[in-house]
Amino acid sequence: QVQLVESGGGLVQGGGSLRLSCAASGTIRSINHMGWYRQAPGKQRELVATITSGGSTKYADSVKGRFTISRDNAKNTVSLQMNSLKPEDTGVYYCNAVGVTTNYIAYDYWGQGTQVTVSS
Repeated sequence: QVQLVESGGGLVQGGGSLRLSCAASGTIRSINHMGWYRQAPGKQRELVATITSGGSTKYADSVKGRFTISRDNAKNTVSLQMNSLKPEDTGVYYCNAVGVTTNYIAYDYWGQGTQVTVSS
């Protein structure tokens, strides 16, 4: 079993910043990909940013230049620094981890989600 615990969401004014963090724990042998996805009310969940164990990153076009994803492989954590936030960034942000357990079983787990609300 792998558990993901997120923190850092909240309410912020447009133009402000927030930092999300996610810590993975459990029977982890490796985490190949970690990432953040978000879901706005009435919309499908969408990719925000992902990062591989080697540090390769991918961002949604809507957040490029404003958000930065980083990870600490030793601590099994991933963070998302969000700057210049816009009301359209509002949603529930979910942490995702894809990897292999100590029993060599592939996994794909999600955190419980953290609310980010950006006021105009």
